[in-house]
Amino acid sequence: WYFVAILLNLSTIFALNGLETGIFGGVEVKPHSKPYMASLQSRKHHVCGGVLIREDFVLTSAHCLDFSSDDVVEAVLGAHNISRHESSQQRIGVSRYNKHPLFLHPAETQYDMMLLRLKRNASLNGKVRPLPLPKDSGKIATGQQCAMAGWGMRRPGGLAETVLMQVQVQVEDKKKCKGKWKRHFNTNQMLCSESRGGKGFCQGDSGGPLVCHSVLRGVAAYTSPECTNSDYPQVYMDVSFFLPWIKNVMDNVNP
Repeated sequence: WYFVAILLNLSTIFALNGLETGIFGGVEVKPHSKPYMASLQSRKHHVCGGVLIREDFVLTSAHCLDFSSDDVVEAVLGAHNISRHESSQQRIGVSRYNKHPLFLHPAETQYDMMLLRLKRNASLNGKVRPLPLPKDSGKIATGQQCAMAGWGMRRPGGLAETVLMQVQVQVEDKKKCKGKWKRHFNTNQMLCSESRGGKGFCQGDSGGPLVCHSVLRGVAAYTSPECTNSDYPQVYMDVSFFLPWIKNVMDNVNP
C-alpha cells in the first residue's frame, strides 16, 4: 500500500510546482560560487530552479510553470539571497517557453524539460555565467559524486531558506531506480541519485541542476512525497539524452 501511496502522490508532487524550493540536508554555498543558477519567479515569488546554459537560455523542468501566467515569469540570475535586492542580480523576463514537444501533462514524468528564451541576453560576468552542457550523450557512471543546488527548506516541512543551498549526492544505478519507480522511470531519459542520510531535494525544487565535475548532467524532476525516504531514489532528467533537442532549439532562434 505504501508504494501505491507514493505513486498517487506523484500528482501532488507535480501539482506543487515550485511552491517552495526544497534542498534539505545541505549547506549554504559560498555566495555567487554557482553563477549559472537561476531563480524562476512569478510575481517576485520563487517557483522553480533553473540553469543558465547560454546568455539567452535557461533550462528547467516543463512541469514547473503555470503557462497561464507566462507574462509574469522572470529569471533572476546572479542571486545568492533571493529575499534581497543584491546589486549582482539580473531580473530578465521570458520571451518564449519551449516545452519539449513530447511532454504531455504536468502529472506525467516523461520528457519533462523546458527551455526558456530570455527577453534579453544576460550580462555575463563573474557572478552570471552559463554552465557547460555535456559534450556528448555518454553515460554517467554509477557512484559518481555530484552536487544539487537550490533555494529552500533545510528539512521536509520546514521553512524555506532564502540563500542558495547545496547538497552532495551520489548517482544511483538506473536498474534500481526502474525497480522502484516502475513505469514512471525511463532509463533512457532519466538519472537518479541515492536518498540517504537525509540529503537531497524535495517538492518544489524542480528544474534545479545536477552538476558533476562542473558539467550539467541532470535537471531535478521528482522524488518521494516525504523526500527523505531512502527506499526511493531521487530522479532527474538526463541532459545528455536531450542534447539534440536542446541544440536544435538554441540553433533555431528567430532574431
